[in-house]
Amino acid sequence: MSQLTWRLGMGETTKALIVTADELGLCHAANDGVFEALGAGVVSSASLLVPAPWSREAAARYRGEDVGVSLTITSEHELLRFGPVTQAPSLLGGDGGFANSVVDALDHADLDEVRRECRAQLERAVLFGFNVTHLASHQGALVERPEFFDILLELAEEYRLPLRLPSGAGEQALGYPARLLAQQAGVIVPDVVVDTTPGGFRNLLPTLADSLSDGVTEIVVRPALEASELRAFAKDAEGRIDDLHLLTREAAFKASLRAAGAQLMSWRPLLELARRHSSPLN
Repeated sequence: MSQLTWRLGMGETTKALIVTADELGLCHAANDGVFEALGAGVVSSASLLVPAPWSREAAARYRGEDVGVSLTITSEHELLRFGPVTQAPSLLGGDGGFANSVVDALDHADLDEVRRECRAQLERAVLFGFNVTHLASHQGALVERPEFFDILLELAEEYRLPLRLPSGAGEQALGYPARLLAQQAGVIVPDVVVDTTPGGFRNLLPTLADSLSDGVTEIVVRPALEASELRAFAKDAEGRIDDLHLLTREAAFKASLRAAGAQLMSWRPLLELARRHSSPLN
C-alpha cells in the first residue's frame, strides 16, 4: 500500500505510472523523439537539460506539456559539449564545458557555484516559458554526496517541486537516507524510480506487468529520432532510437500497462500536492 497514492486521492493500492522522457534539449533528434512520444500519449512527462544546446528549440516547441528540469553539472558526451549558464569555473572540465563524469565534477565543484548554477538553470527554464512540474538531477550527480543533495533538496523545498530520487538498491548505494530527508522536508517523491537507460527499456518490458507495485512508479526513458546528428556524438544512439520505437511504433508497452492494471499519470498531481502541503510532514 502507498501513502502517496492515498494522499493523491487514488487509493492505497493503485498502481500509478509516470513515464518520463529524459534529456529534452540535448539535441534536435532528442527533441523530436521526446515530443513525438509525448504526442503519442505513452509518455506522460519530460525532463529538460537547460544548458544543453537544443533547450531553446525545446522551449519554442513547448505547448504546456508536463516538463520538469534535470539540473545539470556534467556533460558526458565527448563530441557534444556544453557548460554552465553562470560564471562557474569550478564546474568546468578541461575543454571548457562541464566535467564529463560525475566523479570529476564532484571532486572539483564549489558548493556555492553549484547552488548558483542550479538556481539559474531552474529560473531560466521558467524564463523560457516552461511551467516546471518537477526536479531531477542529470546523471544523478547531485544525489551522489549529501552536501550536493542539500542543494537539490533546498531548491525543491523552496520552489515546492516534487523530486526524482533513486529508490531501492539505488538509494542504499548512496550511503545516506535521501528519501527520509526529503520526507522530513515535506518534498514529494515518487515511491519507485526505474531508470532504464537507453537500451534497457526493451529488457524491462517482459517483466514490467509483474514488477509494478502499489504506489507511484516513475520509469525514465530517453527516446530520440533516428538521425545522423544523433549517431555522430551518442555512443548510445541505438538505445535511444529503440526507446522511441518501443514507445510509439510497437504495442508491447501499452499491453504491459494493461496487464499490470497501471494508471498512467503525469507529475502534475504530485506538483499540486506539493503546493498544497508545503510544510514538513509530521
